[in-house]
Amino acid sequence: MRPLVFLLVSLFALPAPAGTVAEIFESYGKLLEHHVSEHDLDAGGLVSSFDYRGAMAESESRELIERQRQRLAGLESDAFDSREVALAFWINAYNFFMIAHIVDHPDDGEPVDSVKDYGSLFKPFRVFERKRYDVAGRKRSLDEMEKEILLGEDFAERGWKDARVHFAVNCASVGCPPLRKTPYTTASVEQLLDENTRRALRTPLHLHIAGDTARLSSLFDWYGPDFERAAGSVDAFIKNHLDEERAAEFEATEQSRFIDYDWQLNSPSNIRQWLENHQ
Repeated sequence: MRPLVFLLVSLFALPAPAGTVAEIFESYGKLLEHHVSEHDLDAGGLVSSFDYRGAMAESESRELIERQRQRLAGLESDAFDSREVALAFWINAYNFFMIAHIVDHPDDGEPVDSVKDYGSLFKPFRVFERKRYDVAGRKRSLDEMEKEILLGEDFAERGWKDARVHFAVNCASVGCPPLRKTPYTTASVEQLLDENTRRALRTPLHLHIAGDTARLSSLFDWYGPDFERAAGSVDAFIKNHLDEERAAEFEATEQSRFIDYDWQLNSPSNIRQWLENHQ
């Protein structure tokens, strides 16, 4: 029986990625520190921008992107035995590859106006569907990282699936929850998931209450089952992430509508324009 036991141990003892999440995403962290601007809103909300034009123009930033890409491709494994490690790793991977794609694929030397520009009239979201991003020697798509890994059945069965991930992955658009200035780590992922969700819901892009109507982010329309699974209902999820006063305002509303998603690039100029219109 000993050879069989050894075989079983070998099959399940997958090699862990070399280094901590913080070490693996060191280059990505430097990229964020240099190019992300966070903007605090008066009501406690948060929006942010990424300077794609600046990253395109700087050889140092392009080198950081290439170094990070090689680090992820060269990992021995992308299997994890810890919820915090897995969540932090895949959120960072998604957000990094989204940024890298935009920097690597300019339109006539300039950042695209929207991630939808990488698609077509009938398939505007192809950038999320193509399996082009190498993690541990396997090509994955952004959709796969988000919907099949972070929000997939395997994570659900392990108890790792977390609806707050919808407020952490960033699709490089004005309508997205904010991209943070630092990577997620095993130590910070829980705090940042909670903080990002709460601060997004203090931002008119994701929750706007006017009279008896609550206008909600389209995320709650597209991914309603995830929020229902997390809290029993979309309304319950939202109330769980509001302070007492705001929750009472939300509970007093009689109807809800969904906010049209803003797919403009989350560039400094577009975020600045949004701030001018909403502050």
